[in-house]
Order: sequence, then structure tokens, then C-alpha cells
Amino acid sequence: MRNPINLKHKAQSIDEHWSPKVVAAVDDNFVKVAKVKGEFTWHEHEEDEFFMVLDGTLKIEMEAETVTLKQGEVYVVPKGVRHKPSSSDECLIMLFEKQSTLHTGKTKSALTKDIKDQLSSS
Repeated sequence: MRNPINLKHKAQSIDEHWSPKVVAAVDDNFVKVAKVKGEFTWHEHEEDEFFMVLDGTLKIEMEAETVTLKQGEVYVVPKGVRHKPSSSDECLIMLFEKQSTLHTGKTKSALTKDIKDQLSSS
């Protein structure tokens, strides 16, 4: 990355909901942005997953609790915890994940995106 990236503007430019795009790499991790609306798929990862809300409100349902994040707030879903993000209105988020993290873990759904899709420019 040679130039500063405005994460909010980058997320706004994404056409499809629940289709994260890689905007930077930090060691063996990816920084991703996404535009989300509606409900995502219940899934889990073998790694922790960092969420930050850039604009809007994001709800993360887990079996033991539900957290609601507003603009500027962050939350880490621990590895192995089943979760389902959702947003009633359009929401812009940033994710910080290992490069090996699968979009929906071992769960496959119509919303699952391959890493090739995530690496393509928005």
C-alpha cells in the first residue's frame, strides 16, 4: 500500500452486500471492507475475527449473546464461536482477519465469497 486508503469511501464503492474486499495486508492478515444489509449466514472460523463499524449499525448474534456495534465501535468474535452478523439498514464495516480465514468458515452458502472475489477491486 503506497497511498492512504479511506476505508469508508472504499466500502461505499462496493456494489454487492456481504462481498468483502481486501484493501491492505498486514503480515499474514488482511484488512477488508464490506457493505452489508440483511442477515448473513451462521458460521464460525478457526481464527478470531475483528469487526469495526465504519458507518451504520451491525448486530452480531452468537449462541451465548448478541452484540450491537455502532459507528467507530469494534468487536472480536473469538475463534470457534458461531455467529451471524446482520444489519437492518445498510452498514459499512472493516474486517481484520488472517489471510487463511475462509469467508464463511466450513459453512457454504449462497453468500460465501472465494478469496479471489475478495481480492478483486470493487
